[in-house]
Amino acid sequence: MKSIQDMIFEHENVSRMLKVMRKYSYAVLQGKDIDYKDFYKIIDFIRNYTDGYHHAKEEDILFKRMGEELSKLADNGAITGMLIEHDMARLYVSNLEKALVEYEKGNDEARLDIIANTICYGDLLTRHIDKENNVIYKFAERMLPDEVKEEIDKKSEEVDREAKENQVQEKYLRLLEELERGIS
Repeated sequence: MKSIQDMIFEHENVSRMLKVMRKYSYAVLQGKDIDYKDFYKIIDFIRNYTDGYHHAKEEDILFKRMGEELSKLADNGAITGMLIEHDMARLYVSNLEKALVEYEKGNDEARLDIIANTICYGDLLTRHIDKENNVIYKFAERMLPDEVKEEIDKKSEEVDREAKENQVQEKYLRLLEELERGIS
C-alpha cells in the first residue's frame, strides 16, 4: 500500500525529531545556553506535521477503515490502543507547552517538566512507531481487502495533495533540518 509506505517515511521524519528533542532535553539538563523558543518550533512540528498531518491520515482514514473492516482488531483493542497513545502524546505536548510558559515566567524548576514531557513523548512515540510499522501496518496490508486498500490509498493521496498545496512537508522538513543543525 502506497499510503502505508508514505506513513513509514513520515515516521522516519518523526523519529528524527525525537532525536532532536532528546538532544534539546540533554542540553536543558546540562544547563547549556539554548534558545528555549526552539521548543515552540518542536511543538509546531508535532502539532502540524506529526499530529495534524500524519496522525490525521492514520486516525481518520487507516484506523477508521481497519476498525470497520477488521472487527477482531477493533474488538481486541489494538486500534483503540493506538488512538489512546496518540492522545497521550497530545497530553505530553500540552504539558511541555505549559512547562515552557512557567519557565518563561521565571520558574527555573519548570526545566524538570520540560525535560520530563519531552522525554516521555519521545519514549512513547518511539515505541508507538515500532508497533505501527511492524504490527498494525503489516496487519492492514495482509488482511484488508484490495478495494479497501485502494480506498485508503486514494483518501491518503487527497490528504497528501492538500498538504502539498499548503507546503506542509516542505515547511516542516525544513524546520526539522534547522533544528537538527541547531542542536548537533
